[in-house]
Amino acid sequence: MNINLFQTRVWKHIRTTVGLGVAASLVASLTGCSSLTQPIDGVPAHRLPPEFFPAPKNNLVPVDIALLSLEPPRDYQLGPDDILGVYIEGVLPFNPPNTPPEPPPVNFPEQDSTLPPSIGYPIAVQDDGTLSLPLIEPLEVEGLTLDQVREKIREAYIDNDILREEKARPIVTLIKERTYDVIVVREDGLGEGNQRSLQAQSSEFIRGRDRSASGGLVKLPAYKNDILHALVETGGLPGLNAKNEVRVLRASEADKRKRAQFVRDFYASQRNAMLDPCVCPPELPPDPSILRIPLRLPPGVIPNITPEDVELQDGDIVYIENRETEVFYTGGLLPGGEFPLPRDYDLDVLGAMAIAGGGIGQTTGGGGFGGARSVGGVPPGMLYVLRQTPCNGQVAIEVDLARAVNDPRSRPLVQPGDTLILQYKCEEEVLNFSLGTFFTYGIQELLRN
Repeated sequence: MNINLFQTRVWKHIRTTVGLGVAASLVASLTGCSSLTQPIDGVPAHRLPPEFFPAPKNNLVPVDIALLSLEPPRDYQLGPDDILGVYIEGVLPFNPPNTPPEPPPVNFPEQDSTLPPSIGYPIAVQDDGTLSLPLIEPLEVEGLTLDQVREKIREAYIDNDILREEKARPIVTLIKERTYDVIVVREDGLGEGNQRSLQAQSSEFIRGRDRSASGGLVKLPAYKNDILHALVETGGLPGLNAKNEVRVLRASEADKRKRAQFVRDFYASQRNAMLDPCVCPPELPPDPSILRIPLRLPPGVIPNITPEDVELQDGDIVYIENRETEVFYTGGLLPGGEFPLPRDYDLDVLGAMAIAGGGIGQTTGGGGFGGARSVGGVPPGMLYVLRQTPCNGQVAIEVDLARAVNDPRSRPLVQPGDTLILQYKCEEEVLNFSLGTFFTYGIQELLRN
């Protein structure tokens, strides 16, 4: 066959096939283009005001954990429920005249105690801060050191003519320090009874697994009754599944009344707002009776944490909350699912697509018209971020992926509750359909002739 004649036929079939493909694409674009049949009215990301972008988390620094603990005094100061070892020759115990004195008993501390062995008979400091001893009135010892109590006992027995100065040599030691009963509730899976590693927990989705709280009653010695010791006793600082804060619910009656009044006021205002359909229902504000201590802050910000804030009393509750709602959702051409957001660093839309399994420039199997597989190989280029706004509103953020790769302002950070929907642009679907038509039918027709 003449080579010129063959080339003429080839180009004729190519022009015919491309023409058919373009025509078919034009018709299909008017009837099957997802950007036309399923439109999303979005606002380009680079045009959004700053309030739609959350504050970055990459530059947050951990709070000095030393601020979560109490600084113990140089000398132990006594208080109610302390148990002292007291030995007073001739009085405690009582010895008849002309009999040798009995040696003082030796007391060994409990297994977990850091106290040295003590000497004397156990006598507890009463709830009113007094110490009851034989033959004298109760002594006020609250806030005193062991040396001060020893001298006060000696003076009391000398002033009451019970002991002579040369015989008044009392021994006072500390057998057991007072403790505080604190309740710790943790939802980060780091408490007792949960043996799974943190890596295994963080690899799971936040929902769909056991989130039962752990913890329990913790007995903290005096001057160790602080937030840091309570956390150390129950597994350490909050894990990645928990929020970067510690909540403290005080057990005092005044704080309980404040919390109850806060709940009543909130629901009353919510009921009043629901009577007017044009009024936005109020969101639940922070409870003023609950102390919130942040664990990460921006650089240069000094946390306002006082010793009174970290000191725990009997019945106080330390609460570590799970960040269950800090997730984002995916749909459209992205694999559908629910994914947890990182706790300590930022995640933009490109990183979120990579986590969901749909990286930039990656073709999908669900594109094209009517769900047909994309043959042309042109990846989808439009991402929509559906974000909730106050009063049950919504804003759709339009992210052009080609622009987002080159312009950081076009890569908004993902917030909790966002839904990411990946779509083809209309021209991308037309191009994919045209290329698919050519390679499927044009080459076939060319080889047939």
